[in-house]
Amino acid sequence: MTDVTASLRVLVVDDHPLFREGVVATLSRASGFQVVGEASSGGQAVSQVSALRPDIVLLDVGLPDGRGIEFIKPILDAAPQSRVIMLTVADDNDTVVEALRAGAVGYLLKGISGADIVAAVQEVAHGSTYASPTVAMRVLRDVLGPGSQQRTEELTVRENEVLKLLAFGLTNREIGGRLYLSEKTVKHHVTILLQKLGVRNRVEAALVASKGRHT
Repeated sequence: MTDVTASLRVLVVDDHPLFREGVVATLSRASGFQVVGEASSGGQAVSQVSALRPDIVLLDVGLPDGRGIEFIKPILDAAPQSRVIMLTVADDNDTVVEALRAGAVGYLLKGISGADIVAAVQEVAHGSTYASPTVAMRVLRDVLGPGSQQRTEELTVRENEVLKLLAFGLTNREIGGRLYLSEKTVKHHVTILLQKLGVRNRVEAALVASKGRHT
């Protein structure tokens, strides 16, 4: 988890100068952010991540030297502590699922407001994951596949309690506060429930819980 007592170091990667400058300006005006670099291609992003070690990488899907998703792994290999948020106009199911499974922990559509970008980056920095609600609901079936309801039935009462709070974007510390558990214990429960659900990250687990609330 990022140390959020210090300014969050952010790298913005987008090949459209006006949009990139707008995101940079939004984050620069917000308290607690430091934009440490900008890149217009995937290759530049990997190089800058290696040199700058940002906490957060805002990464566009469409880049001139390849799909942004293809650069998630090189970025995380260069700086494992960095957390990647996709910021894009592409909201088709296949792209969203592919990005999450490649290691992205956030997926934001470019139509969101500056305030929403700031809030989402803060959530991710605290250890949460985030997907725009409209995106999340559209990809439920593709992410989860058949049998997801049966897998949730295999969770213990405590694991279901953790899952419900995780679905609202709470961090391990916040979940612990609600359930009177240590952060270490919550982390253990999250690890186990991810294994039981057969999902790779907290975004997919949250989608399982979301599906349960809407069935």
